[in-house]
Amino acid sequence: MQSCSPALCVLILLTIPVSVVKVKLHGSATLPCSERCSGLVRWTVFHKHSDTLAECDQTSCRSVKEGYQMIHDQYLKGNLSLIITDADFTQRGWYTCDCDGNDLCDVQLQIEPLKTPIQIKPSESLVLDLHISDPVEVIHNSTDAAGPSSGQICTVDGRSTRCKPEYTQRSSLTAALELRGVTPSDSGVYTVMDTRNEEIIHIYTVTVRDHSSDLDRDEGPPIPVWVIVVLAVMGTASLTVTVVLVVLVVVNVRLKRENLQLRMKDTKNRVETNEGSDSTEEQKLNVHPEVERSLPPKHRTFT
Repeated sequence: MQSCSPALCVLILLTIPVSVVKVKLHGSATLPCSERCSGLVRWTVFHKHSDTLAECDQTSCRSVKEGYQMIHDQYLKGNLSLIITDADFTQRGWYTCDCDGNDLCDVQLQIEPLKTPIQIKPSESLVLDLHISDPVEVIHNSTDAAGPSSGQICTVDGRSTRCKPEYTQRSSLTAALELRGVTPSDSGVYTVMDTRNEEIIHIYTVTVRDHSSDLDRDEGPPIPVWVIVVLAVMGTASLTVTVVLVVLVVVNVRLKRENLQLRMKDTKNRVETNEGSDSTEEQKLNVHPEVERSLPPKHRTFT
């Protein structure tokens, strides 16, 4: 879509209400115009007054071209806005609303620049969609310290491509601009700019990584923090249980040893008491085997 010349644009700004509407690609755009008109209201492409998109009069509204519409109830209230239901790059530019042939409003439609991150490997091809048939330039802002200086690398006008010498042998034009055999120095930001309207069409953030980079290693997703915390708590609890069990075993062994020593001492005392008496073998106390073996032979009750 054609734009106005600088002189004509200044004249428009001084004589007719103008506004700029910016929407996302394939979004719905409303071109505003608030004026009273009792006659025929038409929206046309700027400089093409015979190319009617939509129109309204006192009885009804009509969409002359698909994708453009006006609302009759709003027209009766003085809201003459044009609705573009699915805005794309071909619909960028200036639109005019007139009442019985007298211009009321001029509105410029812009599409928000697309933004795309790209990660590729060395020697692969970088494909940059241009989206429009209007003349464009491709600008590269390098993010690699060893990369080339920033600036325009190619211009495209229809089927004609002109690139810097270092890109000439690597570039080709099909439906998009292709740069073959990329290297890490090609990393950076590539901007596709409409040179006629000075609008940014697409911004590519490109990262070229070699085979030793993280791009080629599947390390899996990072472990959530809560999992690490749970594992740490479980590890601490397991260690605590182990320590408690060890302490209980040690205490149990010590208690058994002390109990045995007490029984040995008690048995010795009873044996010494029996030596001074004329008690028979049947009157002697039963002695624990382990204690029995610790006594002198003459005091043992069995051999």
